[in-house]
Amino acid sequence: MERTTEQGEKREDVERLRESLGELPEPTITPAFIVVSGLPGSGKSYFCRRLAARLVSLSPHPLGPPFPILESDALRRLLFPMPNYSRGESDRLFRACHMLIEDLLRRGIPLIFDATNLIERHREHLYHIADSVGARLIIVRVESPPELVRRRLQGRLSGLDPEDKSEADWRVYRRMSNTVQRIRRNHFAVDTSRDITPVIDKIVREVNR
Repeated sequence: MERTTEQGEKREDVERLRESLGELPEPTITPAFIVVSGLPGSGKSYFCRRLAARLVSLSPHPLGPPFPILESDALRRLLFPMPNYSRGESDRLFRACHMLIEDLLRRGIPLIFDATNLIERHREHLYHIADSVGARLIIVRVESPPELVRRRLQGRLSGLDPEDKSEADWRVYRRMSNTVQRIRRNHFAVDTSRDITPVIDKIVREVNR
């Protein structure tokens, strides 16, 4: 009975996350799976929004549904309105994210996964999903100078960016910076303190290759 209840909870979590994405773009034969990695305050979400907007503008139907972004901070709040960021909470969130990612990619839906993705063992699960479904895996490492990150995180507390869903502060940044592991697969690197357009151009070419 407990196992049945757990499976039902998993399905409900995945459906709740799926519904939050709204209308999805047309499926493709080889969907792009863009995995974005970076510390809090590095500019991941801003980069993802810019990239998604560019990809939609170049699609055959530029007025169609937006390029879906699975943003872990926003999705966490869907499952946990008052998150405590515990290990169990994170395990449940990312289990649902991974199940949804695999399902969307199998259906040919391209997507961007916006999460810290700092540990290679965790990223390897995403690599496996991409390999198993034949998706075009594109990995992006986002970074920014620590002093700029500190200012951004201070601004976050003031609510300067209404689209910023993260609650991480400078203390969280410093703690997480000790867990960053090298990405072992080929990837793009972008410094959001500079012009991000050239990297976006390269990624767009890779998606359309």
